[in-house]
Amino acid sequence: MARWLAARAFNVDMVTWNEGQLDGSRHRGVRVLTLCRRDAGLPGLRFVHPRWTSLNSALGRAAADVYYYNCGDMGLGQISLWCRRKRVKLVYSVASEPDCDPRLPRLRDVRERVLYRYGLHRASRVITQTHRQQRLLREGFGVESIVLPMPCGFPSQPREPSRALDPDGHKRVLWVGRFSEEKRLEWLLDLAARHPQILFDVVGAPNSESPVSRALVSRAAGCANVTLHGRRPLDDLPGFYDAAHVLCCTSTYEGFPNTFLEAWSRGVPVLTTFDPDDVVRQQGLGWTAQTLDGLSECLSGLIRDPEGWRARSEAAVRYYREHHALDRAMERFAEAFAEVAR
Repeated sequence: MARWLAARAFNVDMVTWNEGQLDGSRHRGVRVLTLCRRDAGLPGLRFVHPRWTSLNSALGRAAADVYYYNCGDMGLGQISLWCRRKRVKLVYSVASEPDCDPRLPRLRDVRERVLYRYGLHRASRVITQTHRQQRLLREGFGVESIVLPMPCGFPSQPREPSRALDPDGHKRVLWVGRFSEEKRLEWLLDLAARHPQILFDVVGAPNSESPVSRALVSRAAGCANVTLHGRRPLDDLPGFYDAAHVLCCTSTYEGFPNTFLEAWSRGVPVLTTFDPDDVVRQQGLGWTAQTLDGLSECLSGLIRDPEGWRARSEAAVRYYREHHALDRAMERFAEAFAEVAR
């Protein structure tokens, strides 16, 4: 998004933690403004200084007409307070469904929930990824929003799918994500055990080591048809999608997964327990199931139905181009930013 806007004569700044980069350095037209280091300051006090004070300083150096935030956390309230004081506009974009739940299950303490609620109610514009998120915000918070398809620049020019589902060849299932409770990697490992003739590629890793994550890694390493690839740079991902026949999502919840957009851009249908706005089922972009048995049945079915797979592959590319290709989706975001800035 930032590079697309910068290429069209928008002045774009991105505020990040200080990880050794120079404040004000530019990358492909985007200026990077730094906060303090993530571990700077004294525990208990660093929430205010240097974290919040350096955030305010970076926001001031940006001197923007519109500020954009995409995380469902207390940062939304902190930025909102600064924007209201300076009388500038803030656009908030929802990243995941729990951010629309009035219980705010992902926020750990009262401070985080209070600041998030404050920012949500005072944003100049709220953007949701799905109509379901829009409804949840209205019913749970009394907040109105607009629904915009998420942009995906992966690749910038989608190509036709290059692989076919060969009934006699190896089938490959791809799983991409972090090893966390809601992603349910264990379901994929259960699928692998049920389908030893299929190859499963896992791209990702835990955000932090834990007994649960170590057990998952150990179990996956013991599966002959599962390959753990760890975290991989974005430039490596097209090769994984191009080798896959289906992207598998085993999550209990998501927002609108970037992995879906990446897969569809390469003609890869999805097999998923999460279907944003029922689009996978309605548009024929893959297969949906709510149980492990259902996923297993779908996986068996797609192997026996190469024509059904091809139809879904073609539908995936078409849907991506019509809704999420970078130019098409970003034009709508740019219009929303311009309307807010007026």
